[in-house]
Amino acid sequence: MTNPDIAADEAARDAAHAFQAKSLTADDTTLALLFTEARTHYGWQDRDVAEETLRELYEIAKMGPTSMNNQPMRVVFVRSEDAKDRLEPALMEANRPKMRGAPVTAIIAYDLNFWEELPKNFPPNPAAADIFRNNATAAQVNAFRNGTLQGAYFMLAARAVGLDVGAMSGFDNAKVDEEFFHGTSLKSNFLVNLGYADTSKIFRRLPRMAYEDICETI
Repeated sequence: MTNPDIAADEAARDAAHAFQAKSLTADDTTLALLFTEARTHYGWQDRDVAEETLRELYEIAKMGPTSMNNQPMRVVFVRSEDAKDRLEPALMEANRPKMRGAPVTAIIAYDLNFWEELPKNFPPNPAAADIFRNNATAAQVNAFRNGTLQGAYFMLAARAVGLDVGAMSGFDNAKVDEEFFHGTSLKSNFLVNLGYADTSKIFRRLPRMAYEDICETI
């Protein structure tokens, strides 16, 4: 009888080989959508974001790679006026109208107890959870690192499904945690405004560092 895990691994290798053989690269349109022409936005059209779009966004974002397939990111989509009222006091004054004007603001958080899901999410090593079970420092470092990675995937996925994004870090994390995550193992990381941009609110693109200033081959 064939071991189902071995068969699944072999099928995955075959699929990966077939995909690699296509030698795909992103075309200019895709690069523009995700990176080169996409902008951070501050103003928003009065246009709703469908729940199906948010679900589609997550289904793409969850496929991004993380360490040991740990998936610490948690998301609260703030869209009701009551929820915005709860979030607003934690924001810097300048960020409040940006949040209020956005159809949806995502609180990107991470779960310090992500490791409880590792027996399901990382079956190759059934004991993986033990690495973090009694090591709060390792759990925090991995939750923050991989949760932040997932947050970046989240923003690219939002652009991929046709949404505009405006990430924000000008807020009091402790206040957000107390209001939305009190008594849980979740901690806020950053905020992402989502919707369809009012392009009249943006300004010139700011400079990026040059390759020679950032990169080194050794």
